Amino acid sequence: MLGDAYLAIVQFVEQGGNVLYLIAALTFLMWTLIFERVWYFTNQHKTVVSEATDLWEGRPERRSWSAHQIRDRIISEAADRITGNLPLIQTCVTLCPLLGLLGTVTGMISVFDAMATHGGNARSMAAGVSMATIPTMCGMVASLSGLFGSTFVKRKVDFEIELFEDHLTMDH
Repeated sequence: MLGDAYLAIVQFVEQGGNVLYLIAALTFLMWTLIFERVWYFTNQHKTVVSEATDLWEGRPERRSWSAHQIRDRIISEAADRITGNLPLIQTCVTLCPLLGLLGTVTGMISVFDAMATHGGNARSMAAGVSMATIPTMCGMVASLSGLFGSTFVKRKVDFEIELFEDHLTMDH
């Protein structure tokens, strides 16, 4: 059973070309970063907010211009920690279809090579056509899956930053 699945994956990658390894590695990286952000929100986020809030609440006065600047710095530092690697996740989502396009180009080169060596033989061109379409499909599927994950993380990041900004009061 497991051997059959492995064999099917190997055959699929052979049909799609070596670009599929790049797409798989990028997808793995993207989802690792998404899961890291989820882990952050479940385990570390409360500590980050608590430390920043304690730093602000420990100030004797909070109304002067310098206090406003310190508040902005605290919010900025916390926002950086909350955002984490979200820009890298979004970059991975963007790169997946581009790598699929790279696979399309390499597949089309194989088609043109087959046409040059074997003429218009449909069988010789079929491998190149599958090598051109499979990476495109894989890049799009990887990008769409990452889009769902990155949208979830982005909404959570935006919500938590806004909540944190509202939480730091300007009293005293």
